[in-house]
Amino acid sequence: MKRNYLYILAIFFLVSNRLTAQSIIPLPVSIKSTGQSFTTNYNTLIYCQDTRLFSAGELLQSFLMAATIQNHRIIAKKPVANYIALQIDSFSIPQPEGYHLLINKDRIELTGHDAAGIIHGIQSLRQLWQPATGNGLTIPGYAITDYPRFAYRSMALDVSRHNFPVSFIKKYIDLLSLYKFNTFHWHLTDDQGWRIEIKQYPRLQTMAAWRKQTLIGHKKETPHRFDGTPHGGYYTQEEIKEVVRYASQRGITIIPEIEMPGHALAALTAYPSLGCTGGPYETATFWGVFDDVFCAGNDSTFVFLQQVLDEVIQLFPSHYIHIGGDECPKTRWKVCPKCQQRRKEQSLKDEHDLQSYFIQRIEKYLNSKGRDIIGWDEILEGGLAPNATVMSWRGEEGGLTAAQQKHRVIMTPESHVYFDYYLSRNKAEPLAAGHYTPLSKVYSYQPAASLPDSLQSYIAGVEGQAWSEYLVDEQQAVYMIFPRAIALAELAWTPAALRNYDPFLQRLRSQAALLKQLKVPYAANFDEVVSAGIKPLKGIVALSLSSSYPNAQIRYTIDGTAPTMNSTLYTAPVVMKKTASLKALAFDERRQPIGRVYEQLVTIHKAIGAEVSLTNTPMPRWNPGKEALVNGITGVARYNDAQWLGFNGDNLEAVIDLGKAQTIRSVAMNLLSYHWQRVWAPVSLDIQVSEDGVHYRPVFTQKDFPINGINSVRAAFNPLTARYVKVTGINKGLLQPGDYGAGTKALLMIDEILIN
Repeated sequence: MKRNYLYILAIFFLVSNRLTAQSIIPLPVSIKSTGQSFTTNYNTLIYCQDTRLFSAGELLQSFLMAATIQNHRIIAKKPVANYIALQIDSFSIPQPEGYHLLINKDRIELTGHDAAGIIHGIQSLRQLWQPATGNGLTIPGYAITDYPRFAYRSMALDVSRHNFPVSFIKKYIDLLSLYKFNTFHWHLTDDQGWRIEIKQYPRLQTMAAWRKQTLIGHKKETPHRFDGTPHGGYYTQEEIKEVVRYASQRGITIIPEIEMPGHALAALTAYPSLGCTGGPYETATFWGVFDDVFCAGNDSTFVFLQQVLDEVIQLFPSHYIHIGGDECPKTRWKVCPKCQQRRKEQSLKDEHDLQSYFIQRIEKYLNSKGRDIIGWDEILEGGLAPNATVMSWRGEEGGLTAAQQKHRVIMTPESHVYFDYYLSRNKAEPLAAGHYTPLSKVYSYQPAASLPDSLQSYIAGVEGQAWSEYLVDEQQAVYMIFPRAIALAELAWTPAALRNYDPFLQRLRSQAALLKQLKVPYAANFDEVVSAGIKPLKGIVALSLSSSYPNAQIRYTIDGTAPTMNSTLYTAPVVMKKTASLKALAFDERRQPIGRVYEQLVTIHKAIGAEVSLTNTPMPRWNPGKEALVNGITGVARYNDAQWLGFNGDNLEAVIDLGKAQTIRSVAMNLLSYHWQRVWAPVSLDIQVSEDGVHYRPVFTQKDFPINGINSVRAAFNPLTARYVKVTGINKGLLQPGDYGAGTKALLMIDEILIN
């Protein structure tokens, strides 16, 4: 019993010590209080063990000066007291990038396995220190031992769709370093713009770097509208050298991406002979995947790309070069004489093999220059290049396949780490790419959890994606990326067993002051009221609400007014018995509102809570459960609200059992039509009714769905008696040449079926 008591006591102190470090993200591997604290003053010195650390010393010096306006001298001789020591000892700290931080009242000792470990320790210091009297800083005393879970921890930024100035790129790098990322993936070329100066090909600067205008609104909305304003620009080689130097001092390696063989419209606009048709081409003004790609049968294509890469590798010392390899339609290759001749010469069975040939040829060239390639998981098609690293974005399947083939893998599934997706379902959210990826979902991600232990070593790490189609300016970019990137930082660094979402949120809230100082207005919307469940019962709907803020009071109304502290206190699911809009707002301990108002319209009708039968199963991504058809909630145009059922190539056939025969006069529903997203309204929609579930009679048919977006079906008829209502929608099926996504299946999407 005594042994158990001591064990429990030890665990208590371990947890207590860990929780007292309210500020540090990512959570360190081990942290214990020393019971002391260190306060800087004008005489505090920075001691660097040797000249290799002077760069890190200058970095620490700049951070201290920004926080205190005190210039702390860097010295090479160890003082007696009142100093911050930077030193390397790879023997006592065996983990690469690891560090040990000891904070006592008279000194701080920061020891790293390497220079990267020193930088990570400096960033932990920054998150701990607080202003003290006399312009100094007080750092609470801790003994911290820390090292990363994954060797590769990265954030990407796409600058092709929307260009960002060098000043923002540096700010982005600063934030990545603060949260212990070690890689910045710089997506420099795409259909919408070429952003890197290549001296041998000047038209890449004068033509490919510019587009005549930019899409307004979402790409799924047609007809497309444009702003009529030219957009573009590029980074000079001198600017890139400066950014690379800046990143290196902060422990960040920059990996450039030069897209090939697809996403090449901007380059083809400048040099049309590199395409299969010879052009003319135009730098894309909207988003998507385009048929015109680099010609795989033209030797001049490879000469061009090799000469481009020659200049790229002179600018970026990174061992890896990202060559894209994703979303390359084979439409042009299938009819291009040069591409077909290449297939014949190389004995390639199809165009997928031709893409593999393309990638392997580029890989061999980069290997000859001492570099290796990274490519998106499409480079698996036709066979992997021998030394390639696979970046798995279409889920984890590609990454798992590559790991089984003993290739290095970086996990970046769009389901969890694409930060151009909506971070909230609140109606006030600005336009985003589409799907819904809240902070909690990012934090919950477990990379390659299904991979056996014997293959885990092939998972190099994780990366978050920031595609910029809808990141129209710096403010929008920061809003969308942070704090989700901070959650990614912790899952990339901290051992899985130590991660816990609620304590993470506590530490994240404590980051607000530091981020404000850094002029980063990160979105704190993760604490606002959200839906915690929708339960349809016979004739009523019970709505559950929640807030992640500790002890938040949720107040709500159902009379259309805005909630205040005087509104009804939420204590149990809100039961909606009639059509109304529920509005709710959370309040903190100071009675201040948290985030924005939650609002949900609930429409009560005869089918609420009815039994639903489906002949075909919705595809997994669009299957919130068949009860979503009768829960009183209609779907939104973003279709990221878990209210839409999607049938991939299959017909819709739903039967609603009202429980007993009764009089009905109308059936209503919404159907989506977004051809740019492969979403098509049905070829025809039929509604039938029955009293016995066997014999049905038709009451409504519709074949024309003219609206791009939500098509509202409103079937009204003379009163009749029925127990069963059958809704049948015929799927368009396989998309035809000329359709976006030709050769794939159309998606038929439906929301609530309202019966009155």
